[in-house]
Amino acid sequence: MTKTRIAAVDVGNDAVKANFGKLENELYIPNVVAQDMEDRPVIGIEDLDEKDPVNNLHIRLHSPALEENNVVYRVGNLATKTNNSTELDPGSSKSEEDQTLVMLFASIALDAVSSGSFKEKNNVIDANYTLGTGLPLREVKEGKDVGYRSQLLGSVHQVEFLVTPRFQGKKVNIKFDEVKIYPEGFAAYVNLIMDNDLKVINKELIDKQILIQDIGGLSTDIAVIRNRNVDDDKAQGFNLGVAESLEEIREEIRSRHGIELDSRRDVVDIITRKNDRHHIMVKGSRTNVHDITDHILLELAKKEYRFLRNVWAKNSQSEICYFVGGGSAVLKDYLKALNNKLDGFNIEFFEDENESIWMMANAYYKLVTDFLAKAGKEKKEEEKVELKEK
Repeated sequence: MTKTRIAAVDVGNDAVKANFGKLENELYIPNVVAQDMEDRPVIGIEDLDEKDPVNNLHIRLHSPALEENNVVYRVGNLATKTNNSTELDPGSSKSEEDQTLVMLFASIALDAVSSGSFKEKNNVIDANYTLGTGLPLREVKEGKDVGYRSQLLGSVHQVEFLVTPRFQGKKVNIKFDEVKIYPEGFAAYVNLIMDNDLKVINKELIDKQILIQDIGGLSTDIAVIRNRNVDDDKAQGFNLGVAESLEEIREEIRSRHGIELDSRRDVVDIITRKNDRHHIMVKGSRTNVHDITDHILLELAKKEYRFLRNVWAKNSQSEICYFVGGGSAVLKDYLKALNNKLDGFNIEFFEDENESIWMMANAYYKLVTDFLAKAGKEKKEEEKVELKEK
């Protein structure tokens, strides 16, 4: 039987968060790509292998799932250093963008070459994965998960490492044994009630009607959980996330201070870091940009709060709303202040911002682990029946 490895990958609009194997490997890669040439110039090429591969991802992709095939990309931090980098646009569907697949394949290939889980022959690694990932509720409700899953299954997706530290010249052939795609709101719920061993940790939540507002880069999902399931009719998705506001902040900083920030990730860092929050360096001087970030983020928080108010009005028996996702970490203080001043809903945030950001990847890991455990159990039962019949 072919060896399969777990990949639980959250292709977030801000970054990819991924867990692999038995949680022995995790990856965080900013969701930025840039088309590039095959032989990118590198200063100090002899020192290349001393650099971090995650920060120097340079690959060529071959996959029938891609609209643009056989293209060379810089991925993640390396892509932010170019002037042709792209981030996902507001209004786009995650399931229909090449960029989503580029990030997915790049992260899995990086795990395959670095984990030593698969045999390598002539610089080629054949890697089999069982994938757990997710899509926004809106896209799942529109049935886009079916097409996305079929693109991934049944084909071989090849990632060729070009000028990448330690892995230059290696090729990874990725094949998926199974692909499980979960609605993001339900995944957040699973993460709230189960630990990594799939034991229930928050029993008091199991039979409550709760809301989960997941604020991402490009979209906001509000899942209504009742009877331990997402209520498909009540769940709502909105084409609004933090990306546009981050771009607005980036543009205002550029026009007012002449400072060019590489990506939205830099803006998030300015807003959320522990020290020197809302400060940038201008000509070597520490400069406060709180006036810029404050009015833009407050306007976005008002819109997000309006979504909550409208959904809660239609689901009046809800007991609590959990805010999750990278956008919630950015807007937490504004949403709390608005709620204290206005409706006073029972809302909850994760004080550990890292927990909120990694929530989806952790949930996919739990769900796909559970799926494999049940599949293994069923197989054993079938083998028992076959033995009896013989």
